[in-house]
Amino acid sequence: MPVIAVIGAQWGDEGKGKVVDLLAEKARVVVRFSGGDNAGHTVVNPYGEFRLHLIPCGIFYPQVVCIIGNGVVINPEVLIGEVDQLNQRGVDTTRLFISDRAHLIMPYHILLDGLEEESRGGKALGTTRKGIGPAFADKTARLGIRVGDLLDKEVLLERLRFILEYKNVILTKIYGVSPLSLDEIYSQYCQYGERLAPYIRETTIMLEEALHRNELVILEGAQGTLLDLDFGTYPYTTSSSPLAGGGCLGAGLGPTGISRILGVFKAYCTRVGSGPMPTELKDETGDLIRERAHEYGTTTGRPRRCGWFDAVAARFSTRINGFTGAAITRLDVLDILPRLKICVGYKLDGKTIDYFPGNVATLERCQPIYEELPGWQVPISHIRQYGELPIEAQQYVARLEELTSCPVNIISVGAERGQTIHKMPIF
Repeated sequence: MPVIAVIGAQWGDEGKGKVVDLLAEKARVVVRFSGGDNAGHTVVNPYGEFRLHLIPCGIFYPQVVCIIGNGVVINPEVLIGEVDQLNQRGVDTTRLFISDRAHLIMPYHILLDGLEEESRGGKALGTTRKGIGPAFADKTARLGIRVGDLLDKEVLLERLRFILEYKNVILTKIYGVSPLSLDEIYSQYCQYGERLAPYIRETTIMLEEALHRNELVILEGAQGTLLDLDFGTYPYTTSSSPLAGGGCLGAGLGPTGISRILGVFKAYCTRVGSGPMPTELKDETGDLIRERAHEYGTTTGRPRRCGWFDAVAARFSTRINGFTGAAITRLDVLDILPRLKICVGYKLDGKTIDYFPGNVATLERCQPIYEELPGWQVPISHIRQYGELPIEAQQYVARLEELTSCPVNIISVGAERGQTIHKMPIF
């Protein structure tokens, strides 16, 4: 069986949770490989509706081993709360495992995240203030504390004492706030360690064994391609790589191990936080899409910025990920619109361009060039066969395939697992 990477192809919130939940029925392992609890996946299945922030969406299947990979930063309090909530609703979490190489979010990361955002004033990045960026910064600066450190209290204390001395200087001297207590943090994280110890593993071995048994493995992405630290709208990006290549690094898998890369696109675009979004609709149509689709952040509750499908950005996303197929989600949201628009190019300083600029100031000057298609204006949430979609909906999907140079495998026409059209086989 193949390894399938499920990747957000836009600015996140594309519906990856539903796609992973759908595909995991045939999987043996699902690995979350990037981000932290700044991401959120909403899943609707026979157990009910769930909002997951760290635990992979495969947790609802009894045969699936779920791994939080080394590329994730983990707030232990959030993770334990998520485990408890799932257990209370009858979901077994004994098949959950955490890489001992994953980094921990510490109290000073959360505090610094908020202080740094406030210090930026009008140029704030729009972070979730959950400590994600500072945790990844410490990982790169070799000032991080890893999940495996929780298993050795002496090592944890030594590491924490050294790092906290440094962080308290920043907190008190630069931001003028009170220092954090070593004893309080150490005591709390020792308790976290005792609770999480049964889940902590050398997970790359588990992944290797699954591949040797020829079992299906799914790499579950978080956020979206256009938020990538290198290829996204920098500096308005996330702090880790949501790309397919990041899946290899964040799970502990060689690049030749991935056999399918599924890009997940909404039938329109959304974005949370600051940064350019060329097709954003600041009008009644944008408001209509937001309210009809309930486009509010799973993690923050913030209203998402809504706009037409951006095929220029989609082509860029397809190229740098190497998508072998696509899932189009929320097609049903467009049911009521008489006319639909797709951005097919940008107008930049009087010239037409067909590429996604790397410079954020340049992208901010780009004006969308639209192609208009007729809407279908009938409900489609009940449809399960591609040929039964209204001809206008089929034309819209076909045009997205053409513009992105990527075949569509799956079309989602509702939040529930069964509200799905399988246009083309993935496996």
